[in-house]
Amino acid sequence: MNSIIQKLSKTNQEFLKSYPGSSFERQPVHTVYGGAQIFSSETAKKMSGVALKSLQENAPTSKELMGALGEEKSDSRLWNLIFERVQKKLQEEAVEDFRIDYEDGYGTRPDSEEDGHAQSGAAEVAKGLNQKSLPPFIGIRIKPFSEECHKRSIRTLEIFLSTLLKETSGKLPSHFVVTLPKVTHSGQVTALVEIFEEIEKQHKLIPQTLKFEFMVETTQSILGPEGSSPLRSFVEAGKGRCVGAHFGTYDYTASCGITAHYQTMMNPVCDFAKHVMQVSLAGLPILLSDGATNVMPVGTDKAVVHRAWKMSYDHIRHSLSTGFYQGWDLHPAQLPVRYAATYAFFLEALDSATERLRGFVEKAAKATLLGDVFDDAATGQGLLNFFLRALSCGAITEEEALRTGLSIEEIRSRSFLKILERRR
Repeated sequence: MNSIIQKLSKTNQEFLKSYPGSSFERQPVHTVYGGAQIFSSETAKKMSGVALKSLQENAPTSKELMGALGEEKSDSRLWNLIFERVQKKLQEEAVEDFRIDYEDGYGTRPDSEEDGHAQSGAAEVAKGLNQKSLPPFIGIRIKPFSEECHKRSIRTLEIFLSTLLKETSGKLPSHFVVTLPKVTHSGQVTALVEIFEEIEKQHKLIPQTLKFEFMVETTQSILGPEGSSPLRSFVEAGKGRCVGAHFGTYDYTASCGITAHYQTMMNPVCDFAKHVMQVSLAGLPILLSDGATNVMPVGTDKAVVHRAWKMSYDHIRHSLSTGFYQGWDLHPAQLPVRYAATYAFFLEALDSATERLRGFVEKAAKATLLGDVFDDAATGQGLLNFFLRALSCGAITEEEALRTGLSIEEIRSRSFLKILERRR
């Protein structure tokens, strides 16, 4: 019997190595994409101004914002708080993550023109790094490694990174990432890793410095030719460099043969693909992101802006409810809704989450029944993650988090079991 127990323990341990779990310090609530031809070191600051102006012109009060988003019957006191925090966020850190785009948001241009924008984009990042004007997360999206685009994509990547590293004496912005779009097979990821290795050697960077995320935009990335999901093989081919997977709503729905009118984030095929992403990449330190609403809230007609805001709000709330805590934004006028939806999601559940987590802490991981919700230790970790995310994006304050009975240091330890072990 002891030999069976030992063998089972060994196989359990070996199995768990394949699921190391999440190690995120912070996940941005969005990634803003913008064409490389217009990027500058001041882009984040300018976007903040546009976002604030859009809010002031189209919803100058919490009541108007509630009406625009279909929340007229909600708690007005809660929405007063949401409105205040959205304004504060837009003033202090409107853009959490920005991707300088050399793909769909840039288009096909002459080689000489893209070469120039690869150099100028890198120079502006170096300038922003020196001025401390960059958002907390930043990176570039290159063209796909398809047969038609891979040479141009690799050239842009090499020019950009070489220029940036020369301008900064080998320093990269924190949380810098390269986005590889339209991945169809792991060989494309392997090629990117090999390029990273060469660049690191050339510029004497510490190995594993360069990181990437890939985009899920094709049916082949959901179901491969063998009849299984290849997503995990993409991560494995990354050799520890992969940090995220982003869903591309419109390319994916197009690859499914869906007509333009029905290519929306709420289409059931998107939920299917995103759930495959969740299942395939569960237990890995990979941050998942949803796509974007492509109807822009712009123009002088407030009703038009409100309709676009409402669509975006519904999309973001749907993403959050299905476990996607990050998405894309394509225009700064979308940012007020990004934060309104995110803050509403967290603040609506704050009281119950606080009570449940406090109950866990007090009873030291013993399963407890609170009202009609039965909790276990795994849910305790989920509740802890709730507070980590809410704190990092500004939805709640440290004072509100302390009502759980945990210290800020304990919450930021990111491990519910470790908190309980220390308290025992």
